[in-house]
Amino acid sequence: MLAPILSESLRVERLTIPIQGLSSSLEGTKIVQLSDLHDDGLCLSSQLLTQAITLSNQEKPDLVVLTGDYITNEANTIYSLAPKLKLLQSRVGTYAVLGNHDVLPRHAKPIVTEALTEANIQVLCNEIVSPFEDNLPIIGLADFWSGEFNPEPIMSQLGESQPRLVLSHNPDTASILQRWRVDLQLSGHTHGGQIVIPGFGPGLMLLQQVREHIPPQLQKCIPYINHCSGILKNWQWHQGWHHIRGNQLYVNRGLGTYFPGRFFCPPELTVITLVSG
Repeated sequence: MLAPILSESLRVERLTIPIQGLSSSLEGTKIVQLSDLHDDGLCLSSQLLTQAITLSNQEKPDLVVLTGDYITNEANTIYSLAPKLKLLQSRVGTYAVLGNHDVLPRHAKPIVTEALTEANIQVLCNEIVSPFEDNLPIIGLADFWSGEFNPEPIMSQLGESQPRLVLSHNPDTASILQRWRVDLQLSGHTHGGQIVIPGFGPGLMLLQQVREHIPPQLQKCIPYINHCSGILKNWQWHQGWHHIRGNQLYVNRGLGTYFPGRFFCPPELTVITLVSG
């Protein structure tokens, strides 16, 4: 298997996040998040995947969440990935949502969903589950670009006093989800920008800003410039922990890597500890 060009070493990001009204029984709950694996034989090395699974299990998490894009273009690649993800261990199980790459290729959604389900990973699509009984329900939303993204019916099922986690592949959904209480939204999708210019931010965000000042006839001469705005609108949320009014968002940089590679943007395994806010 080929390693991505300019790949960087896996980084474990650890953070402690306060949750208002968190049950005392869930104080110190540990969540591991993985995202954007793109296991297509090129974007993700077998060594990196094995390392991520091993490190996740060493954390002995209470919960593992996967936030989308398990494939790139070919749905059948999930059949080699899913058995490896089955090795992930946690106290209450592994829960997943799908990303745009899992639903936009023809017939991909049922194939990816079935393979993950057979690997004992529960795939959520506009659903609520309660692995911690009723103390901290998890809402898994359909991908933003899938045509099925419709948070209102699902978000409205929970009372305002109820703490909750939300899994949503695309962080742009955080702007829509401001209408409801979201104690913690976990997203991916961006790959962290992949190429980050220290002191300036992700290269694609900078291209998007430059694009506004370049005549349309010249834009086709600049690589990726017309691609950047289609990936993310809110590039200020390209990675890390964000407060959006009263809500919290964390964006994982992902494991998989597109050409030309990563620069100041290493692949990520996230370890989150919940405390009372």
